[in-house]
Amino acid sequence: MGIEQKLGNMGIITTSLEKAVNWSRTRAMWPLLSGLACCAIEMMAAEASHYDMSRFGMELMRASPRQSDLLIVAGRVSRKMAPVIRRLYDQLPDPKWAIAMGDCASSGGVFNNYAIVQGVDEIIPIDVYIAGCPPRPEGLIHGILTLYEKVEREKITDWK
Repeated sequence: MGIEQKLGNMGIITTSLEKAVNWSRTRAMWPLLSGLACCAIEMMAAEASHYDMSRFGMELMRASPRQSDLLIVAGRVSRKMAPVIRRLYDQLPDPKWAIAMGDCASSGGVFNNYAIVQGVDEIIPIDVYIAGCPPRPEGLIHGILTLYEKVEREKITDWK
């Protein structure tokens, strides 16, 4: 009894190493919990059953940066919190990505003063920005899908 009888005539599946690795990276991203303000409620709503981010391979938000590869900065970042966010980002294993969720994380929002960082991109490199105050859970899901597209376009020469 050969393998053809068990599997049928399915043919041969071929792909490049680059596509296989990028596909596996997108289907196994684990985000880090980093809710700093009201955007965190929308991030939690995206994890709930109505929006269900587990269909993207994100069943749980990790509380340790060493077990995560995606940092979602949800909310305003104060000058006191900036070194902590940078340390968390530095502790993420490579490859790592970051999303700025909401107007406050992207540009400081309505808080144009000395205490709030005017965009988290002053501290860490951001891959995807999600607009809104607060952004809807659909916005976060769209941002994650945009990040997936970005990761799937990476070349082997871009890998560290």
